[in-house]
Amino acid sequence: MFTKNACLCGGAAVFVMASGLSPAQTAAPAGDAGAVLDEIVITAQRRSENLQTVPIAVTALQGSDLEGKAVVSIADLQYASPSLSVGNAGLTNAVNIRGIGLASGSPNVGNGVATYIDGLFQPPIVTTSPFFDIADIEVLRGPQGTLVGSNSTGGAIFINSQNPKLGETGGYVSVGGGNYGAVSTQGAVNIPVNDVLAFRAAGEDNQRDSFYASIGPDYTNAGSLDQKAGRLSMLFKPGAFQLLAKIEYSDQMTGGYAATPVPGSQYAPFAPTNPFQLSYDTPNANNETGLISSVEMRYELADGITLRSLTGYQDKNIHNVEDYDGTAENTPANPQLTWDQLVREREWTEELNVLSPKGNSYDWVVGAYAQRNKIDVNISEYGSTGPGGPALYIFDPQNKTTTGLFGQINFKLTPQFELQTGLRYSTFKVDGDGFVSLVLPTPACGHGLPPAAPWNGCQVASTAGAESDGRATGKVALNYTVDDRNLLYAFVARGYKSGGFNSPTSNFDPETVMDYELGWKSTLLDGHVRTQLGAFDYRYNNFQFTEITLTNGQSGIANLPTATINGIEATMQARLGGWGADAGVSYVHSKLPSGGPFVNTHLLPPGTAGPQCTPGVVPPACFDYTPYLQTASSGPNLYSPTWTANAGLEYKASLTDTITLTPRVNYAYLGSQFTSLTYSEVTDFLPSHSLLSALVTLKVHDNWSVEAYGTNLANKVYRTGEGLNNGNYYFYGPPRQYGIRADYQF
Repeated sequence: MFTKNACLCGGAAVFVMASGLSPAQTAAPAGDAGAVLDEIVITAQRRSENLQTVPIAVTALQGSDLEGKAVVSIADLQYASPSLSVGNAGLTNAVNIRGIGLASGSPNVGNGVATYIDGLFQPPIVTTSPFFDIADIEVLRGPQGTLVGSNSTGGAIFINSQNPKLGETGGYVSVGGGNYGAVSTQGAVNIPVNDVLAFRAAGEDNQRDSFYASIGPDYTNAGSLDQKAGRLSMLFKPGAFQLLAKIEYSDQMTGGYAATPVPGSQYAPFAPTNPFQLSYDTPNANNETGLISSVEMRYELADGITLRSLTGYQDKNIHNVEDYDGTAENTPANPQLTWDQLVREREWTEELNVLSPKGNSYDWVVGAYAQRNKIDVNISEYGSTGPGGPALYIFDPQNKTTTGLFGQINFKLTPQFELQTGLRYSTFKVDGDGFVSLVLPTPACGHGLPPAAPWNGCQVASTAGAESDGRATGKVALNYTVDDRNLLYAFVARGYKSGGFNSPTSNFDPETVMDYELGWKSTLLDGHVRTQLGAFDYRYNNFQFTEITLTNGQSGIANLPTATINGIEATMQARLGGWGADAGVSYVHSKLPSGGPFVNTHLLPPGTAGPQCTPGVVPPACFDYTPYLQTASSGPNLYSPTWTANAGLEYKASLTDTITLTPRVNYAYLGSQFTSLTYSEVTDFLPSHSLLSALVTLKVHDNWSVEAYGTNLANKVYRTGEGLNNGNYYFYGPPRQYGIRADYQF
């Protein structure tokens, strides 16, 4: 049991060691007691700044230290940053910061935590690929309503890959292997052409068997990994002008989603008792591809003002085939079901900035942003009313346009006091023309049956609609620099997430949140210890959550009127000689009000399709959801753990003048979470769990290194999310993994 007292004692113990290594630092030479923490530079505010002088709650992780912290993908960030949870929802990750984010896999709803790769906003799909050749990662907690804009009510995550370097030839090669047949290869090479032009090429190949045993009549390797990715970058910098271009492509196959029916659902009686056994009677497959391309141009004028443009195009695709019920049961009451979905999202973005020079009594940035998303969703379900019954087809295309105008200015009122103000106005428009159809045994539509769909059967519901909205967001902060080692700040910020539609007669409203926050950043013990401490209070309106929309029978979005969230966070890094440690802890209290009736999808029988039945409309063109309605209870935000904590400890020992040995151990705790407004600890609950990982690194001549690693050392069985269609599956985290890696830097 993780308790408040245990948390505080654990944090105090790490402080007493006074010996931590920031995840974004390199270790001091063994025995060098005078070594201090290096400066951490972040770029979240469009310019390079010292982490300790930026009045934002942020966790910064250097790319070279990600493996040491057992962070190899976005999902692992929750074990290295307080107040962050990343739930597995199948098609997407449910990324939440301080209880705000994404708790839906529907294309109708936007992210609440904005994730960026090299400055480009990321669609929520195709985000599970392992990291490679990363420069740094910044996790910003709290609404980022000025520079990031809409879809950042919870915060933002910036993932920055390595840039080419002028005048420097080098790179690295890394190979590794481990249990479950894991084999990995990663590398990069930096090639300078001349004094103004350089290229960098990076790539990776990861292979791993499934953690699961297939015991069903249809063999599956769901949960395996076959992933390849490559990135090519170019830097051209002749004088005051700079052009940075990147293109990345990834292809990942996982054999399908590995999941087991939740207890209490209609499928649970037929599920294996072991969560690491899969009993499927239909094929499973999952293939994800992603293209990310960007061009950033900067030009510095003679007076120091910088003009910046960032242009991006992305194309992400998922093709997923799954056993809908996750069991081998095949009876009229529980028929064999196959769910086949194709999702494609293309995104075009453009951002323009004008940045003032630093060092004056004031500095500023102004900008404009435009984003266009085209989303195509095609889903087929076969056998929805038993073998030989009608097939269900869902066509749900959407076009989204987001714009923003923003500005931020910082005034030095005195040498110690700074006033920071920011304002942004965002607009959002979305439209779509989709439908739900049944391919009935008789080919004729009409004459008592639903009308003909544009193609593929008889139309039973519409997913068409349109929505437009806009909001002003921003921030007002007062910062007090006590001295060059201490910063106090207080601010009020507003965040916004756009609304949308479920059907022609069902729209949902935007979310907004007001954030009142206090913080203190300090550097102690002559630079050996660095801390961040903060407290926040949110007033949250129109919380968006997923439910069945009765007007078309499909997964949609509804609003709850208000919510409250408040909490505290603390992080620390320290260094003393060869010792290094880091720690973080957060407490988040949230409350959603009770709401109107919604459909408990765990109770729905197979074969539900179409809207709520009305007079004159009969099955299969509709379904009576009345027996499955229940009232939403009051409870915490979804995917919002009350307590999160992490800690790491390492020691760098010099064996000879050229050989060092560094063992490191990491601990992470993630509190329990609910995944649905049913607040059932049986069907909608992710229990708390703690994980232990370790790494031992032998380094020779600063070029060669060999690492032995282990994750989930206690081999804990824990849930990581709930998803896939109507929320009838639980996902589980990886079991114990171990292996060895060899790296060569050149």
